[in-house]
Amino acid sequence: MKFSIGGSLKLAFRPWVEGLENIPAEGPAILASNHLSFSDSFFLPAVLDRKVTFIAKAEYFTSPGVKGKLTAAFFKGVGQLPVDRSGARGAGEAAIKSGIEVIERGELFGIYPEGTRSPDGRLYRGKPGGLARVALATGAPVIPVAMIDTEKIQPPGKVVPKLMRPGIRIGKPLDFSRYQGMEGDRFILRSVTDEVMYEIMKLSGQEYVDIYATAAKRQIADAEKAEKAEKAEAEKAEKAEKAAKTARGGKTDGGE
Repeated sequence: MKFSIGGSLKLAFRPWVEGLENIPAEGPAILASNHLSFSDSFFLPAVLDRKVTFIAKAEYFTSPGVKGKLTAAFFKGVGQLPVDRSGARGAGEAAIKSGIEVIERGELFGIYPEGTRSPDGRLYRGKPGGLARVALATGAPVIPVAMIDTEKIQPPGKVVPKLMRPGIRIGKPLDFSRYQGMEGDRFILRSVTDEVMYEIMKLSGQEYVDIYATAAKRQIADAEKAEKAEKAEAEKAEKAEKAAKTARGGKTDGGE
């Protein structure tokens, strides 16, 4: 199923790729990518000859009914791995465990260091947990990847994708084996993550923002909420003013 989906994507969207030679023909590696669109996890595996395993929330695999079964089959077909995201640290720990297992099998593990999709196309600060801990626990090389224009194909909230050519740039492998076994050192985790994000930034050409994407999404949501409240207040004041004018007009008419 992976190859049929990948072939269909390549035929329909014709993604361009640079740096395919940086993907090892065999052996484990971590593919660390920016995250612009829901479709990122489909386009990258589509252009590779090897299977790439990404993490997906378990709900995609457990939904009831025919639609749920089709969704589960699709995600399994494109190399998605279900992870239970319950609990405060459930998602992070489960992703790390799953990533280590994939690497120990000698396979490719895909991860988005930002932790969520970019809300505005910019590159946000990488989270120091999953990527760095998997890399340091296993000694696997980290390959930076830049997805290009996928947010234009399927922006958040859009169901039907736009037919256009996305791009994928694959950088040279980064070796962090000198830090292997130091995954408990938060300063090392931060340093490794920042180095990977710098390489992704060079490949993607994105503007870098030194805050987490989750924080940026909260800021955007808060700003939108405040704007709606301000608009509602303005509409309320306008209605009150109109009502007052109507009342004053009625009194004038009555006086005459």
